Amino acid sequence: MLEHLNRAMEHIERNLEQEIDVAELARIAMTSEYHFRRLFSMLAGMPLSEYVRRRRLTVAGAEVLDGGRTLLDIAVRYGYTSGEAFARAFRAMHGVGPGEARRDGATLISQPRMSFRLIVEGSSSMEYRIIEKPDFRIVGRKARVPLIYQGVNPHIADFIKGIGAEAVGRITALSAADPKGIVSVSDDFSPNREEGSELDYWHAVVAREDAVVPEDLEVLHVPAGTWAVFTNSGPFPQALQEMWGETYSQWFPSNPYETRPGPELLQTRFVPGTGDAEAELWLPVARTARG
Repeated sequence: MLEHLNRAMEHIERNLEQEIDVAELARIAMTSEYHFRRLFSMLAGMPLSEYVRRRRLTVAGAEVLDGGRTLLDIAVRYGYTSGEAFARAFRAMHGVGPGEARRDGATLISQPRMSFRLIVEGSSSMEYRIIEKPDFRIVGRKARVPLIYQGVNPHIADFIKGIGAEAVGRITALSAADPKGIVSVSDDFSPNREEGSELDYWHAVVAREDAVVPEDLEVLHVPAGTWAVFTNSGPFPQALQEMWGETYSQWFPSNPYETRPGPELLQTRFVPGTGDAEAELWLPVARTARG
């Protein structure tokens, strides 16, 4: 898959002066648009749209300093509708306007071209299993929170504290097996999953089929499908966040699966007397054509 991803990156470079068709990039990468956006964000550390914007402004910056074209010509060439819009975007990235940069020969910021490669470190293996799961219900409480990639998310921590022990007990009593008990559920992400964007966070359970849901709890219906289930243990939350990243940087490029729309489930069990936790991450997946 990495070969196809790099072909998609080459397509971006050849078409910086045009509108980038994400569906075409996904076709070149031989995956779905949904998976391509998500995979790119996890591998690159930024949304696809941000990378394209930064590459355009990098190439445009070189042309500004070169002086061969007017600033308006450069703006139009790279998709800006006016010189003012180009100047604002240029200043946001480079810290200086295009006119000042051309006049004073300013130092500009460069976004390097990206390519992807798989780095194998050590001899450890990633533990996972593939599960075909019938439709089920997630039952609990939810909140809209910002996405934070590193460290404890204080918005989630405050939300959980506010639920109360009595409500958590009632939610837990509705639990079915696999995964059993309280799970953290993330759903309804922004398409690019950029940090600071919002998602639905659930403190909930996978409910028994016969469970009667109290009126003060919310329900998310999840259709039947395939799930990849990953497990790891280590310092919380670092080990968990590393596992999340490794599924995209190592597992997906090496296996015939891609992500599909759906909630992501995380079950965490803290190890008493330590700062460690055992985690199980459930990702909705589909087998790819190449698989």
